[in-house]
Amino acid sequence: MQLPGTTLLVIDDDDHVRQSISAHLERGGYDVLQASDASDGLAMFTAQRPALVLCDLHLGNSRGFEVVRQITESDPDTSVIVVSADGVMADVVEALRLGASDYLIKPLEDLMVLEHAVRRSLDRSRLRIENQRIRERLERANRELENHLKELRDDQAAGHQVQLNMLPATPWSSGEYRFEHRLIPSLYLSGDFVDYFRVSDSQLAFYLADVSGHGSSSAFVTVLLKFMTTRLMYEQRKADNVARIEFKPSDVLGHINRSLISCKLGKHVTMLGGVIDEQKQTLTYSIGGHLPLPIMFTGGEAHYLQGKGRPVGLFEDAEYHNEVIELPEQFSLALCSDGVLDCLSGTTLKEKEARLPQLFAESNGELRGLLAGLGLDPNKTMPDDISVLVLGRNAE
Repeated sequence: MQLPGTTLLVIDDDDHVRQSISAHLERGGYDVLQASDASDGLAMFTAQRPALVLCDLHLGNSRGFEVVRQITESDPDTSVIVVSADGVMADVVEALRLGASDYLIKPLEDLMVLEHAVRRSLDRSRLRIENQRIRERLERANRELENHLKELRDDQAAGHQVQLNMLPATPWSSGEYRFEHRLIPSLYLSGDFVDYFRVSDSQLAFYLADVSGHGSSSAFVTVLLKFMTTRLMYEQRKADNVARIEFKPSDVLGHINRSLISCKLGKHVTMLGGVIDEQKQTLTYSIGGHLPLPIMFTGGEAHYLQGKGRPVGLFEDAEYHNEVIELPEQFSLALCSDGVLDCLSGTTLKEKEARLPQLFAESNGELRGLLAGLGLDPNKTMPDDISVLVLGRNAE
């Protein structure tokens, strides 16, 4: 369907044809302007800036070609459909060369063909504008990332600020869901990273990554992770051309795995990534060699979610799988880097891992309570980078 208030301009010196076309399009919900000659048509276009122009190609002395040229040169985003009783192929080629988006032959016996051509041209125009906006946003993001990387090399303090700027807002709410995180680096820069963002009208994505090693070299990889996820989302949106895209966690991990291996940075990453479908109220997640596993808190109890997968950036043949669970009306989900295990009591890894869900349950699924239970002090030097991401639905 056309967007409400979409304005079209019909330029034709045949009053009967022009009025017939305009009446049909108005019945379809469009706002239609009319002009009977080239001069009036160009003046009306300049004043009103319609979304699409339907122009008779052979206005007096074939001025339709000039109309097409002037409109497409002044506003390349405006779709122009040319109509002519003379189906000469040379005219078709010339009209398309000048920027016309479609070509129709008179008489227009089936006006549904006209309506289909109008909708198709408008859809292409809107898609082109949206892709241009996405491309510009990506280019701005790329320029910002390039500047950030330079600052990171020049000044460690500036690098620390860059990492903070890349992190998402905390807390952040979208619909019924709330996200918040805490990241405590062992050095001035962190090899841990968290992110969450809206993928489409009904999808929310998030991930937690733990890069091998510490310091600036590991922090550099977190910048790449941000870029890779942004780039992947752009490419999928560009390919699908729809508001809802299939942003599968396993595909993200596979893409990052291949990219890190090709970069030959000598770094690998353990990751947890997920996508929440707000329509189906499901969580699809994938695990890339990360421990501890995600912890689900609901009904006063906490337990680990199940799943496994190889670390990202080590094995070319690594395969990642999606796990799907239904989300309860009220829950909290905690993702932690392995640095939190150093903060837990216990003599073995098994004891420490068993203690973590208990601690999350005791904190009632809240980030503040979990951090307090872990005894984390942002002003204290930690043996490893520590990151905690807690998200929830209708959580108290």
